[in-house]
Amino acid sequence: MATKLISILALALLVGACESTPPDAQPSATPTAQPTATQAASPSPEATATAPVAWKAGDKVKVTINGAAVDATIVSIDEKAGKATVKVQGETKERTVNLSELAKQ
Repeated sequence: MATKLISILALALLVGACESTPPDAQPSATPTAQPTATQAASPSPEATATAPVAWKAGDKVKVTINGAAVDATIVSIDEKAGKATVKVQGETKERTVNLSELAKQ
């Protein structure tokens, strides 16, 4: 019984040692020359697309509340804190939300 166990173990080790490494495990080649000239940075499309919208009091917006978008009107903006006070349609009290939760209506 012990000899069978040892022979199975040896066979498993032999098979494991003979397996080739997967392509993602091999190190990638490193570049030998580094470019010396650098280009001026130009704004990427993502940078211009994520530019903040200039909100102002009275704007009609959609606000994400509990994962749902609801209609609201901006009462005031606090740019420094990144917050806006909004009046949600159908509610009597005002809410303070992050500017990132506002969307154009």
